[in-house]
Amino acid sequence: MAELDTLDIIVLAAILLGTVAYFTKGKYWGVTKDPYASSFASANGLKAGKTRNIIEKMEDSGKNCIIFYGSQTGTAEDYASRLAKEGKSRFGLETMVADLEDYDYDNLDSIPSDKVVMFVLATYGEGEPTDNAVDFYEFITGEDVSFSSGNEPALDNLNYVAFGLGNNTYEHYNSMVRNVNAALEKLGAHRIGEAGEGDDGAGTMEEDFLAWKDPMWEALQKKMGLEEREAVYEPVFGIVERDNLTKDSPEVYLGEPNKMHLDGVPKGPFNAHNPYIAPIAKSYELFSVKDRNCLHMEVDISGSNLTYQTGDHIAVWPTNPGKEVDLFMDILDLTHKRHDVISVKALEPTAKVPFPTPTTYDAIVRYHMEICSPVSRQFIATLAAFAPDEQVKAEMTKLGGDKDYFHEKVNLHHLNIARVLQRVSGGKKWSNVPFSALIEGITKLQPRYYSISSSSLEHPKTIAITAVVEKQILPGREDDPFMGVATNYLLALKEKQNGEPNPTPFGLTYEIMGPRNRYTGIHVPVHVRHSNFKLPSDPSKPIICIGPGTGVAPMRGFIRERMRQAQNGEAVGKTILFFGCRKRTEDFLYEKEWEEAKEVLSDKFELVTAFSREGAKKVYVQHRLKERAKEINELLEKKAYFYVCGDAANMAREVNNVLAQILAEQRGIPEAKAEEIVKNMRAANQYQEDVWS
Repeated sequence: MAELDTLDIIVLAAILLGTVAYFTKGKYWGVTKDPYASSFASANGLKAGKTRNIIEKMEDSGKNCIIFYGSQTGTAEDYASRLAKEGKSRFGLETMVADLEDYDYDNLDSIPSDKVVMFVLATYGEGEPTDNAVDFYEFITGEDVSFSSGNEPALDNLNYVAFGLGNNTYEHYNSMVRNVNAALEKLGAHRIGEAGEGDDGAGTMEEDFLAWKDPMWEALQKKMGLEEREAVYEPVFGIVERDNLTKDSPEVYLGEPNKMHLDGVPKGPFNAHNPYIAPIAKSYELFSVKDRNCLHMEVDISGSNLTYQTGDHIAVWPTNPGKEVDLFMDILDLTHKRHDVISVKALEPTAKVPFPTPTTYDAIVRYHMEICSPVSRQFIATLAAFAPDEQVKAEMTKLGGDKDYFHEKVNLHHLNIARVLQRVSGGKKWSNVPFSALIEGITKLQPRYYSISSSSLEHPKTIAITAVVEKQILPGREDDPFMGVATNYLLALKEKQNGEPNPTPFGLTYEIMGPRNRYTGIHVPVHVRHSNFKLPSDPSKPIICIGPGTGVAPMRGFIRERMRQAQNGEAVGKTILFFGCRKRTEDFLYEKEWEEAKEVLSDKFELVTAFSREGAKKVYVQHRLKERAKEINELLEKKAYFYVCGDAANMAREVNNVLAQILAEQRGIPEAKAEEIVKNMRAANQYQEDVWS
């Protein structure tokens, strides 16, 4: 064989390189950037190199109104967006919405006085800031708060507006907005209008917000010299049809939360921006009646960086049921193009597209929109302009403007957007509604949080969930019950895992396999949220647990933790669990496990039951607590910790009152003094609540 000379080798190498380059173009080099791709494609949705200087951001984008939000479940963020949109359309304000955790605050003293800052702040749990507002809260309420300019008073320049989201069933009602408002005033800032407070506990949050904002706009108009104009819909997002792509194109998002999931290689850290697709190890039914369901589900986190402590919460990322997606698509005349690919682009620099693109209409509605939640009156008023005819427009305008009429026709029946549109138009399609208006007006589909019912000491890599499946018959909806989104999704997963090939709980269907069938083998997207609901660090301290119904979830975790501690040879204090349900034979959760706890802990564990529907008179946990008054007082004198989990509006409030009565009677003190003791117990974390409205 003839040998190759140097020139031959060079020519062959050049041909080889050219061939490789040709076949890898567009994959490894020469990649054309998608001009419509959303910045949400990264794991957490934030652009690299983004400024944390709010003044710089306002100047660069020409804004004169910034709306900061502290949000845990998305409602405060939604209100902030609605204020921004209204400020722009009614008054020509150049508004921007800002996540509190995205910016620094030491230059708030440099914001010009002709600009306005709004704070929309939710209170989380027992008076705590939401996760994204912790740093801001600690900064603004700190003893040694200092700003960049050294003004005196420090924030004399700052004109601000404040609205809080709270729940009156908690002791520290709306403490976030109250404390921030007090701190800003102390620093010399000038509030415009009243500091508003919405009450989720009374179910009036939406109306509280609407009642607050109109006088606020009047005060702001006067203060800032604004002129009101006729409000005209201006889209925040542009929708671009992508005819060159199909739902099978690899770059198209079909419900994946970020680019790592799209590429099929999700990595940690797994958190509120980046869920872990966790295998469900096992799941089973806890109730023994046909018309009600309660699930026990164990989620395997061993393949992730996730950790938890006993008493924490797990967040489940649900998907909307197919029945609701179909109803939404049908009434808005989107069915024929549900799988068409679109890109969504922010039309102004500070707006954030709330999901990754390019994607499909179906993926947005199924995985990213809260289409099952009750619709807001303000959104109804916005959609009136796009009604299919004048008669429908007049009805929508009336619903949007009349609080009592809206309550009677919509709120009372817990109607979501599709049902309202269908009822009002008599089935006529709403073909004129811009899809951008739906993105702006419907909140993001939020994770649902559940108290973890396992012990991290016993099972550090398995998280247990205990959840009642929500199904409510409401007035005017006898044949169409209101269904909880996440719990029915979990029920479908349980049915699939236990042998049902095509689960349709209560007629609902779910994309159980997830986008691109990535959730095969029964998986659920989750992340962990840490809680302050914790056992005493000294296991020998006595504990009193009040956990009726699924309020027993974290108590099960606590008791299993104490069982493991005892098995490890540690001294464990007296543990009393007050558990209530309807009937021993129907919904007595974990009955056999309490017998096991008694075997392990012996006289250190006691179960006190209240079966509300077994006798002529209803008996609840608070009644059983009162019956044990002497022992409860003695345990509290030994510094026992007191835990309550469950319904905030009724049970938790009653338990609080009964405890004060017990202390007053047993210690021979006035009830006001006893109430003060209970309040001090809360402040010292000796009395802890994990409750919901």
